[in-house]
Amino acid sequence: MSNPSLLILAGDGIGPEVMDQVKRIIGWYGDKRGLNFDVSEDLVGGAAYDKHGVPLTDETMAKAQEVDAVLLGAVGGPAYDNLDFSVKPERGLLRLRKEMDLFANLRPAQCFDALADFSSLKKDIVAGLDIMIVRELTSGVYFGEPRGIHIEDNMRVGINTQRYTEAEIERGARAAFDMAMKRNKKLCSMEKANVMESGILWRDVVTEVHADYPEVELTHMYADNGAMQLVRAPKQFDVIYTDNLFGDILSDCAAMLTGSLGMLPSASLGSPMANGRPKAMYEPVHGSAPDITGQEKANPIACILSFAMALRYSFDQGEEATRLEAAIEKVLADGARTGDLMGPEGGTPLSTSQMGDVILAALDASL
Repeated sequence: MSNPSLLILAGDGIGPEVMDQVKRIIGWYGDKRGLNFDVSEDLVGGAAYDKHGVPLTDETMAKAQEVDAVLLGAVGGPAYDNLDFSVKPERGLLRLRKEMDLFANLRPAQCFDALADFSSLKKDIVAGLDIMIVRELTSGVYFGEPRGIHIEDNMRVGINTQRYTEAEIERGARAAFDMAMKRNKKLCSMEKANVMESGILWRDVVTEVHADYPEVELTHMYADNGAMQLVRAPKQFDVIYTDNLFGDILSDCAAMLTGSLGMLPSASLGSPMANGRPKAMYEPVHGSAPDITGQEKANPIACILSFAMALRYSFDQGEEATRLEAAIEKVLADGARTGDLMGPEGGTPLSTSQMGDVILAALDASL
């Protein structure tokens, strides 16, 4: 039997730095657990533009379609701010999501006990937080037509169209209900049915899909109220299902409840391939962080946890994913910190590679 295949697209900024630590973890699993991957690497974002003049080549896109999973670092940076919209680094990421049809974006927001004091909210509000946001990723206002900027009555007008089909809402809803069945069987669907027709359809379709998941407690909430509730009482939520635009906003809001974007992974899943595995791409939530690029200051944990999600959702290695997550929890409990996690008591932060060192040591200790 061939090894599972993984395409690494480290991208821009701190992407290559944090991805170097993931590659060390992948190597550890091959050496210590006999879990080997066929790993290939390529370019995306600004790195691809610098070499090829486009943020993603057709050849790289074809590779992404063929592998079992894609692991992406980060894209973008100030050097590319003035590029034409069509070739900005982010267009490479959006193309991957669209052409791989990665319609369900999983964004966990989990607060490790050792980091509860790092949240901007009170410790008792966030301690033990464990939310999963399922964001519809390939439709909605980011992709709807018509779109663009044109002149109307001698004035510039910007247009973006919020558009959803019943089928697009339904398949994401089933992914969210399936996730709720594996967790605490609670799902909150968020939209703006009070002012948007797409929100009315969203609520109707999610309610219809609920009939196939009677064990799940379904609630509905307007997305603006959802944002308020996330900072008021976030632990009321288990799984949240929402559209592309609201999901983009709400997941970043939930991310900061945990104290640092450097801690949060994500998964984007699509339809099953011939081998039964869903098409998938995994990436940390943080951006390219150009202000600390090349300084060994980046926190690699979000990217490492993204690989843990790949172990769980693409490679049927749930126990090994738990091993890796437990190793990270152990080093945090022992006080290991990168610069973004330093508290008022001060101390010397670990470098990116030093954090990789202590996580690998914790994995060794788990054997």
